[in-house]
Amino acid sequence: MERRLTKDGQLSRRRVLSLAGAVASPAIPRLVRGNVASAAEAAEIRIAVQFGIVYLPLLVIQEQRLIEAVARDSGLPPPTVSWLKFSGGAAMNDAVISGSLDMGAAGVPPVLTAWDRTRGTMGIKAVAPLASVPSWLLTNRPEVATVRDFGPDDRIAVPSAKVSFQAIMLQMAAEQAFGESEFARLDPLTVSLDHPDATTALMGGHAAITAHFSNPPFQQEELAHPGVHRVLSSYDILGGPHSSALLYATSRFRDANPHLVAAVIGALERADAFIAGNPRAAAELYIRSEGSHLSADFVEGLLRDTTNRFTTEPENIMTFAKFQHHTGQIKVSPAEWRDVFFPELTAKAGS
Repeated sequence: MERRLTKDGQLSRRRVLSLAGAVASPAIPRLVRGNVASAAEAAEIRIAVQFGIVYLPLLVIQEQRLIEAVARDSGLPPPTVSWLKFSGGAAMNDAVISGSLDMGAAGVPPVLTAWDRTRGTMGIKAVAPLASVPSWLLTNRPEVATVRDFGPDDRIAVPSAKVSFQAIMLQMAAEQAFGESEFARLDPLTVSLDHPDATTALMGGHAAITAHFSNPPFQQEELAHPGVHRVLSSYDILGGPHSSALLYATSRFRDANPHLVAAVIGALERADAFIAGNPRAAAELYIRSEGSHLSADFVEGLLRDTTNRFTTEPENIMTFAKFQHHTGQIKVSPAEWRDVFFPELTAKAGS
C-alpha cells in the first residue's frame, strides 16, 4: 500500500507520499575522493520508507536533503530524490524488483527473502541498517500473558501476514513456545494492517484486533492506553538488540551508481549524528514529517531511550537468516552477514 502527502505537506494515512528532496549538511564525509563524472551516476534516485521511528533517519535525510549534500561534497551533481511511503515489506519488495523503486526500506526478514530469491539475477542486497529498536507484541486481552494464551478468536495485527518483520518475529516466538515444528502455529491469527490503523483498532477495543506486533512510537502510545499490556519484546526473542530495518537495492542499481550508494550511506551517518546530537529537533522533525499527533516530549523521550539506537552497524542479521533457512523461507543461508550487504558496508563490525 502506498501513501500520499496532504495539501499542507503532511502525511495522510491513506495516500502515497512522493517528494523530491534537496538542504546541505555541514560535515563532509570522506566517501569519494576527487570528482566523479556526472554521466556515471543516475540523475534521480527513488527511495521508500515505512511508518515508525525506525525510519527516522530517512525522514531526516529527506527534510535536510542530505543525499544531495553528500553527493555534492563528493563531486557528484546533486541527484533528484523522490520519496514514497509503503505500509509493508512485501509491496516494497515488488516495487524494487519491478524497477519502479531504486531503494526500499524494510525489516530484516523481507530483505533476506528478497536476497535469496534474486541471487544470480538482479541480486538484491542491503545498503545499510537504519536502526536497532525493539518491537513489542501488545494485547488488550488481560488473560493473555504469553503467546501460549492466544486462542482461535484472537486477531494479531502485523504489517504483512507471514512475511513482515513482525510476522517473522511472531513465528520465532511461536517456535520458542511450542517447538520447532510449530513456528507457523499463530499465522492463522495474523491480520495484515499498517501500524497506524492497528494502533487505532487496538486502543479502540475493536473486536477484529486483539493484539498488535508493533514498533515505536505506536507501541509506546498503545502501552499507555488503559487495558493494553505487553506480552513480549523482540529483544526477548533474539536475546538482545537487532537491526530492525534495512535499506536495500538491486545489484544492477548499485553497480551503476556506486558513488551515489556511498552518498546514501554517508547521508544515513549524518542523519544518525543529527538524531543523537539533537533529539528535540529530531522529535519535532518526526512529528512534522509524519503528521503525528504525538507531543514533542513524548517522541523526544523515545529518542533518548538507549534501547532505541540509530546506527548503520548490522546486528543479529544471522539469527534471522538461520531461522528463515531452517523454516524453508529462504533456500540458502548466508555464510555471514556480509554476504547480504553491498561492499560499501562490509568493513564495519556486525553480526
